[in-house]
Formats: sequence, structure tokens, C-alpha cells
Amino acid sequence: MAWRIDHAVTRGEIDNTVEGRTTGRIWLAGRDEPLVLSLDGDCWRDLAGTRLVFENAEPRPNADADSLDPDQSGVMGDMTASRKSKVQTVSEEESQSLYEAGKEIPYEWRNVLYLEWFSEINGRVVVESSDFSLTIFPHEWQMDEDEEEAQKLANLNAMRDFMSQVIRRRNPEEEDSDPVGELDEYAWEERLKESDRLTDAYQEVLEKYMEDTDSERKEAFVMGWDGLLDALAEREEAGETGPSYLSDLPDLPGTEPYEDEEDDERFDTGSEFNPDDEDNHPLQAQAQELALRAMDLIRREDGPGTPSYRLISSLLQVSGKLAGALNGRGSGYEPETGFVLAVLKRCLNWLNDAVGACQELIALESDPDHRAALEHVRSSAFEIRDSIVELRRELK
Repeated sequence: MAWRIDHAVTRGEIDNTVEGRTTGRIWLAGRDEPLVLSLDGDCWRDLAGTRLVFENAEPRPNADADSLDPDQSGVMGDMTASRKSKVQTVSEEESQSLYEAGKEIPYEWRNVLYLEWFSEINGRVVVESSDFSLTIFPHEWQMDEDEEEAQKLANLNAMRDFMSQVIRRRNPEEEDSDPVGELDEYAWEERLKESDRLTDAYQEVLEKYMEDTDSERKEAFVMGWDGLLDALAEREEAGETGPSYLSDLPDLPGTEPYEDEEDDERFDTGSEFNPDDEDNHPLQAQAQELALRAMDLIRREDGPGTPSYRLISSLLQVSGKLAGALNGRGSGYEPETGFVLAVLKRCLNWLNDAVGACQELIALESDPDHRAALEHVRSSAFEIRDSIVELRRELK
């Protein structure tokens, strides 16, 4: 998915003084040599024909920035210093306190520097910040409104092309070659991977366009949901208004990776978890209890990439996936054996991640009681993993 490197930026420059060509250099914390941008296309009208210099007063290294190739040749995405975005007006610590107290976090609309491009080597790269100091030099050529709309359409097509590579949908010939009847574990594994890719892609698309006034149409176009675009156009022609297409048009082709009724039943996860429900599988109940217990031991402010975040997210994945595969089997819900095997295999991977994250937390913990509680979480994760291995053996 996207490489987000704004925190690691120390300074940079973007040059679009030559029409149809944008170059630049971006220096990152912890790296001596800058990223060198060589891109086809132009910036939005506020930066088209000019040179931008920017600086970050508080850079900090991150793993994404360390891994990027210095050669950033490719095509333009959206580049502008006038993108409107909601920015919280309090610190992370204050926002966490307000969130825990059930109070609203204050925001305000600001102009945000948004630099996006599609690298031939790394894919989509984004720099987005309202904190950089900016210097914009005089324009050497002017872009009119029609030219800007043409560039934005080109950027939209670049985003669509990138997302199609991320999702990697099966073509109709592959659909026709699917065997009749139940799928085996390996076929289900491929379908689940495709579902994951679709979910990840849609989350990234939502993040980019959710505040856009034409968000529905752009999201549908970028995701390749052409049937949905036609339906939106028909609704507009009819002068209809109403709820978002996600609730208004749930059955349009292409909005889900598997569209037939049989597949819908295979992915049904049932009702919300109830520990007293006799249809809940004991293994899922054990995983749910472990996730809740672990949540009481970690700091809520720890964000993505930290051991605490990885521990909880992995355990929640295990609990949720086991609910979909195992719960309700006694009440008439009988998923295919291949589907259950594929889900259990994926749960083993998440449990391995959880155990590794827990081990990191144990090594960092100085309080003996807290360390003992984390060790108990680790041993419980091992128990669930052993139970899953045994259940897979029985199903096979």
C-alpha cells in the first residue's frame, strides 16, 4: 500500500517549472542522500509552473522512509499545497485523554501540503502535512482550470491503475475454471487473500477521498466498480438523493470479491459475539477472552508498528476469524471444510505474530507482576495455537 513518509521528511523541493514534467528532491531523517523525483505530469494549479521548497521542524525516522529507493521515477499523483483537511488542534496526549473521557476532539480545517506520486519501483508514495514551512516561488507558466481538471483526471486514472495492481482480481476465465462443488483449503486461501487485498485497497481509497465532495464517484472509479458508477449516474439523472451507495446499493456487481449467494453464506460471520451463546465454539471463546485480557495490559496510546498494537490487532484477528469459521455450527451453519482449514491456517500466522510481539513486551517490562501477566498471555496464545493445529489435523 502507500508509503507515508511525512514524519521523516527534513526538507525538500518540488519543481514544476517545465510543463508536463515535475522533478524534486526530498531529504529524510537518517539518510544522507535525498530521494530524487522524476515524474510525468503537473501539479495542481497552485503549484503548477512554480518551485516549492518545504521544511519540517521536527523530523523523525521511520521504517518506510529507510526502505524507499532513492530513484523515484514514475507518474504524478495529486500534488498541491491547498488541499483542505481536518486537523486536530490538540496534542496526541490531549486527544487520547478526551477520547477516553468520551469527549469530542477539536478539529479545524486547514490547507495541507499533499504530495503524491506513483514510483516505478515502490508504488504509491505520499507526503501529507500541515506543519511544514513552505516557500512558493513565482510562476513561470500558468495552468488554467481545464488543464487542471485534465491533470486531476490523469491522477485519478493513475490511482485506479495502482489499485488494480494491489487487488489483482481474477479474470472471468479464472472464474469459469473454478471447480463445481466445495473448494479445497488452498482455493479458499487464495480467495481469502483476494478479500484481504480488496479490503486494504478500499481502506486506502476511503482515507484519500472521504472528505472529497465527489467522494462516492471517485471511490467507485478508483476501485474499478464500473457497475456502481453507472448506478450513480442513473440516480443523478433521475434527480435522486439519499444515503451513501454503501447502504443504498448493496448488491451491485463488483462491490464484493464474491458475488453469488453461496459465497455470501460462506463468509457470514453470524451475530455479535456473546460469551453465553451455546453456539459459540470453545476455541473462539478462548481467543476472545485472551484478546480482552491482553487489552487490559497494554497502553492505549501505542500506535501501529509497536509491539502492543501488533499484539492486540493479531489477537483480535484470530478471535474474529474463528467466530466466522467456527461459531454457530450447531445451529445449521456449516461452512465448507476447505474454508475452515484456510481460516485456521491464517490464524496460526496471526498467533505467531502475537507471540513475537508479546515476547518483545516481556523483554521491555520491568514490573514483575506485569511481566507475569504478559507471560500468561503468551502461554495462552501457545495453547490456542496448539488447539488450532489439532483441529486442523482432525478436519484433514
